[in-house]
Amino acid sequence: MSAHLPDLRRLRHFVAVAEAGSFTSAAATLHLSQQALSSSVRQLEKELAAALFVRVGRRVALTRAGDLLLEEGRTLLAAARTLAQHVERTATGAEENYVVGHTPALSGSEVYEIMESTIEEFAETSFTFRQLYPDQLTDGVLDGTVQLGLRRGVVPTNVLSTAVVGYHRVRLAVPATHRLATRDVVDIRDLAHERLALWAPPGSSYYSDFLLSACRRAGFEPDYVVSRVQGSATVTAPLTTGAIAFVTAPAGSVMGGRVAVIDLEPELLVGAQAMWQRHTSSAVRDALLAQS
Repeated sequence: MSAHLPDLRRLRHFVAVAEAGSFTSAAATLHLSQQALSSSVRQLEKELAAALFVRVGRRVALTRAGDLLLEEGRTLLAAARTLAQHVERTATGAEENYVVGHTPALSGSEVYEIMESTIEEFAETSFTFRQLYPDQLTDGVLDGTVQLGLRRGVVPTNVLSTAVVGYHRVRLAVPATHRLATRDVVDIRDLAHERLALWAPPGSSYYSDFLLSACRRAGFEPDYVVSRVQGSATVTAPLTTGAIAFVTAPAGSVMGGRVAVIDLEPELLVGAQAMWQRHTSSAVRDALLAQS
C-alpha cells in the first residue's frame, strides 16, 4: 500500500479536471498547458498508486478511487486554505472575525441565542451573522468564508462535520382572520384540511421533509404551497400565502397583529445543526459544542 501523501498542488489540479470533466477546460482555468496538467495528474496517480480517470470520448470520468479522492480532496484543500489563513492572521496580529452563516429557517435572534454564551466567552473576537440559502451555506463553509454554518433539521453529509447544537419548539403561524387564530393550542390533526406554507419544496429541504413527515405521522397527507417570498422571517408566510406556516417563534401576536403564533400539539421539536470544515480546529467552535 502506498505511504505517499498527496501533493496539494497536484490535488488541486486533479479537482479542477474532475470538476471540468476535461483536461483542456481545466488547463485553461488553471492557466497551465494541457501537457503540464496531464503530467501533474499522472504523478498524483503514481503517488497514490491508483488510476483516477478513465477516458470517455473527449472527456474523462472518475474511477471509484477518483470519486473518493474528489470528495475527500475538496475537504482537504478547504482545510489547507483555512490553515493558511489562520497562520497569516496570527502572524500579522489581525483581529479574528468569526462568520456564522445560517439558513432563513433560523432567525437572527435564534442564532444569537445559540451563540450567546460563546460570544460572551470570546470577548475579543468579532462575530458576523450571515443569512444564506442551504447550498450557499454549504459552499461557504467548504471554501472557508463561513467558519460555522447553522441550519434547521439534521442533515446527513460526508463532506462536513456536524453536530446538533439545540432544539426549538415548532408552532403555527396563522393569519389573524383564520378560524384557528383564537385558539391557544392546535392539534396537528386539525391541519388535515388546511393549506400549509413551506420555504422549500419537499425533497430539496430536510426541514420541509421533517415537517411533512410529522403531518403524515398524524394520519393525513398535507396540502402545501411554497412561499413566493424567500429570505424573510418565517412568520410572514401567512401574509403572502394565506396559508398556515410552521415557525419556531414564541406564541403570541406578531406582524402588527396580522399573524397569530399558536402552540402545536403534540409537542414537536426541531434541531438546529451546526456544520464546519473537517480537519480544522477552532476554540470558538469547541466552546459552542461544549455548551450544547
